[in-house]
Amino acid sequence: MRRRNFSRVPDTLQAVARFLATEPQRCDPEPGVCVGRPENAPPRDTTFAALLATAPQFLAYLLSFLVVAIMWVNHHHLLHAARHADAGLLWSNNNLLFWMSLVPFVTAYMGNNYHDPRAVALYGAILFLCSIAFSILRASITRHHREDPSLVAYHRRALRKNIFSALLYAASIPIAFRDVRISFFIFAFVALSYFLPERKLAED
Repeated sequence: MRRRNFSRVPDTLQAVARFLATEPQRCDPEPGVCVGRPENAPPRDTTFAALLATAPQFLAYLLSFLVVAIMWVNHHHLLHAARHADAGLLWSNNNLLFWMSLVPFVTAYMGNNYHDPRAVALYGAILFLCSIAFSILRASITRHHREDPSLVAYHRRALRKNIFSALLYAASIPIAFRDVRISFFIFAFVALSYFLPERKLAED
């Protein structure tokens, strides 16, 4: 498969994932219950106070949009560093896309249960798996540049950063059972640390 055609497919899929991560769920007032609204249900409260009550759900989707958008940008630049689409690259990319497809689910769950450490820990676990999958994808692409020591050294440095981020996500899982606010800080910190795309790959 030509690299140009290959790069368009995951870019499209990640754009869809980014849209799904911001698509609101229809939720009943009870936390954690997301179902279709009955036709004969009484009208809901539309006051400003009711709007403020949805702030946790909005912030959860805002965080996920930031995480997925930043990962999509870096993924876009990373794939352009691929020399060809071999089996290892294709499957490592599919692995990343699978874990990213679970982000909308854990976003809705955490948004409706933001005080529950289990919901926050599950969100951290999915981000941890996304980070590991991204590291595997980078390792697959690094093998394409064995003849270029400078690029290999660059990818190894970036891979260390990826692994460090994965460790932070892993730490957020048990930390959630002590204080969910620290886990939220970890999620935001890791996302912001990747806000700027990889300069070397962007220039190439």
